[in-house]
Amino acid sequence: MKPDRKSKLYVHLLFWILYYILEVYLDFYWSRYQFPATGWQTRLQNTIVLEFGYLLIKMPLAYALLYVYETTGLKKFLTYILYCFIMVAAVLTHRFFTHYIIYPHIYGVTETLDGKQPSGFINGLVAFNSFMDLIFMAGLIFGVEITRQKNLLKEQISLLKSEKLDQELTMLKAQINPHFLFNTLNNIYGMALKKADETPDVILQLSKVMRYNIYEAAERYISIDKDVENIKDFLQIQQIRHHDLVIRFKEDIDQPSQEISPLILIQFVENAFKHGVSETLGQSFIHIDMKLNNGVLHYHIENSKEEKPHGNSTKIGLKNIRRQLELLYPKHSLTAESTNDRYIVNLIIDFNDSSRF
Repeated sequence: MKPDRKSKLYVHLLFWILYYILEVYLDFYWSRYQFPATGWQTRLQNTIVLEFGYLLIKMPLAYALLYVYETTGLKKFLTYILYCFIMVAAVLTHRFFTHYIIYPHIYGVTETLDGKQPSGFINGLVAFNSFMDLIFMAGLIFGVEITRQKNLLKEQISLLKSEKLDQELTMLKAQINPHFLFNTLNNIYGMALKKADETPDVILQLSKVMRYNIYEAAERYISIDKDVENIKDFLQIQQIRHHDLVIRFKEDIDQPSQEISPLILIQFVENAFKHGVSETLGQSFIHIDMKLNNGVLHYHIENSKEEKPHGNSTKIGLKNIRRQLELLYPKHSLTAESTNDRYIVNLIIDFNDSSRF
């Protein structure tokens, strides 16, 4: 059975069970005043039987209304006309069941309007009461079904959005990982040409970073302490290559288990080296301040750069990270400032108001 039909079956079954129980309760409560001399067991038994009979009349009327709602075009106009005949037939059946079966055979009395005056089979007041009883029930099931359909539609739209975002983030990560790897391999290549003694250590450190990129970054969210550890590993690689590099890394994290999307923070650091520190002719530096307090992350990066950097610099990493932030943290704050000798990035993420899908 399809999920939609299964959902509809369960919702409608629950509705009719609850509706039947409510009608039995109300009619049983009413009968204690209408027929005080009758024992409660008899009244309860009679109520169960007669409400079941009413249910058999109401259910076809209810689903006829749903059928009218779901039809379109000329067919919808014809079904409206048909539904009017069905409503008239339902009212007549309701009156017949009430007047000729319930009162004489179940209650053992003649149906009356005020307890004294006998009521005929067709009477304006009792016919109106029958109509209101039927239309009220049909309106209830109609409202339940429309609400169910709207909720189902919202779930489907939410699922489609989630799948679309997931696919886009996967594509962005697929672009980021090779970008990071190529930059680091270029660093190792330069060290290998110089036959630097630190080359094996850098390769070992790179394997640790790539293990993070392959396995940890495949998750939708990771703890921020793992992300910080990856940043530190990356900085160690760069420290070995740039002997004169001044690194300052400050962290103040009150909740290390706070989840964050992987490869967000590292990209700012990687860009700082690719387009700033690596191009600095004099002493280079990178200052990182990270503070997480009450679910709000403040991330500050300041790095050295040349006044007129040479070479072509691709900004695919920064473009990707901006897009990820838009998808995952729509209300984030990201500012970048460039001066003659330094580049400054400030990022604020409020994890209390983030888009988790």
